[in-house]
Amino acid sequence: MSNPRVSILMLTYNRPQMIGRAITSALEQTLSDWELIVVQDGGDSRTGELVNEWVAKDRRIRYFRRGVSGSIAEASNFGLAQARGEFVAILDDDDWWAAPNKLARQVDFLTQNLEYTGVGGAYIVVDQDGQQRGRFRKPGEDEAIRSSALMANPLANSTAMFRRVIAGQPALYDATLRQFADWDFWLTLGSQGKLCNFPEDLAYYALWPGGSSFRHIRANARAGLQIVNKHRGHYRGYAIALSGSLLYLGYAYLPGWFQRFSYGWLSSVKKALAGVKTDQPDSVSGA
Repeated sequence: MSNPRVSILMLTYNRPQMIGRAITSALEQTLSDWELIVVQDGGDSRTGELVNEWVAKDRRIRYFRRGVSGSIAEASNFGLAQARGEFVAILDDDDWWAAPNKLARQVDFLTQNLEYTGVGGAYIVVDQDGQQRGRFRKPGEDEAIRSSALMANPLANSTAMFRRVIAGQPALYDATLRQFADWDFWLTLGSQGKLCNFPEDLAYYALWPGGSSFRHIRANARAGLQIVNKHRGHYRGYAIALSGSLLYLGYAYLPGWFQRFSYGWLSSVKKALAGVKTDQPDSVSGA
């Protein structure tokens, strides 16, 4: 069996109610030359049952249960070790792709622009009730991305595709980081080549109190401060980014009820301050 052009990497952790929607969006892609690598942490048996049902339907889907609960970086590196594609696309288990030609467009772009290591796109944020909370476009050109990358993730995870091997070395996550490993990963790729974001909506991004961004808010805040300091020499705006990280660290220690009340709104404010363009929210059908 020949290697696929794209390896889709999906991590899942005890969220079987979400994963079917994500897998369906992969199956709807116009580019069919892919493999889907599902890596499960945690011991939820229902997740394995559901994924095995998908495996039986489509042989491009490969399921790996690690048997341990580790960090996102560790699970991602495990999945990348199984990957065979020239390019890797990330799809979180609670997100789903909005554009059927997402993979095809990004493969064409990276094939024609060898100086780029990764490419992402715009996305639509929805809450647990399927209500749209905003449409977000990160800076598109590499120069603009570098101006705000220390403030926020330069590529939205589930919109992104990158080269599996860069300068002869496999792209890997920093396993010493317990949180925000994706942010650190894109900053690392940006130090090895150019980054780009398409202006079109490529994914739906679920922002809800049960998501890891909310559950690990204190660990995220500490990791964010570490990442800003780690990459300060490669990107502009260190002073502003440092101030924002310190404010986020203070917010992380406020009462939980206040965080639940304000988290979605403050997340939108943070995106706006980081140069992310937003559109007026409305409801999303079928979410």
